[in-house]
Amino acid sequence: MPAYDFKAPRLYVESALAAGGVLPLERAQANYLLNVLRRGEDDPVLVFNGRDGEWHAKLVATGRKDGALHLVAQVRPQHPAADLHYLFAPIKSARLDYLAQKAVEMGAGVIRPVLTRFTQGDRVNMERLRANAIEAAEQCGILAIPDLAPPLRLGEALAGLEAERLLVFCDEDAPIADPVRALAGAADPSTPTPLAVLVGPEGGFSEDERAAIRARPNTLALSLGPRILRADTAAVAVLALVQAVLGDCR
Repeated sequence: MPAYDFKAPRLYVESALAAGGVLPLERAQANYLLNVLRRGEDDPVLVFNGRDGEWHAKLVATGRKDGALHLVAQVRPQHPAADLHYLFAPIKSARLDYLAQKAVEMGAGVIRPVLTRFTQGDRVNMERLRANAIEAAEQCGILAIPDLAPPLRLGEALAGLEAERLLVFCDEDAPIADPVRALAGAADPSTPTPLAVLVGPEGGFSEDERAAIRARPNTLALSLGPRILRADTAAVAVLALVQAVLGDCR
């Protein structure tokens, strides 16, 4: 991402973006810019909505706690989210926040909770998940907010994947081998490949779940090395590997 403006704060908004437009700020956004960051009149702000690219705007203070953004010019055109699905078994809320943020930073285009036999809880706060996704996107320069898909049982999630989508399954029982070579052998790195990554719960998958995953065609069981990683650590590790070998980091 060349010549990126790291100094200007960045905000996600729902409104359409066009030159000359004026966007009233939500109270929390105005407080963040005016009182937390202490930005003033005409200071630059970057704005995106996941549809219209990224825009340079100027801050207009309309009060101590209120403000608006005057849209000046588009600085980056919109591009689609990466064709990478991240499927995960929910974990405890504080670490789930971290997991959601890192999945966004690593380029997941779809994030879906998957309920398994050993999942720690079957309730996922989707509003909190969305808030974490937006915060991560604001901070790391991503233009498209990932699609936050509703939770599914593991069997339903597997059945919903297209046949051509390569599923990378983090399996501590897979033979320890070169993960880069394993990924490169599973698909042609020179051709865009629909991808999905599946990380299980801390208790692991049950034997019948493991058998169901392995029975799906176009599935790669991948070891992440000799150490057992926590679920949130495994998420970062496998997404980095997949993006480096088959994804948008090439």
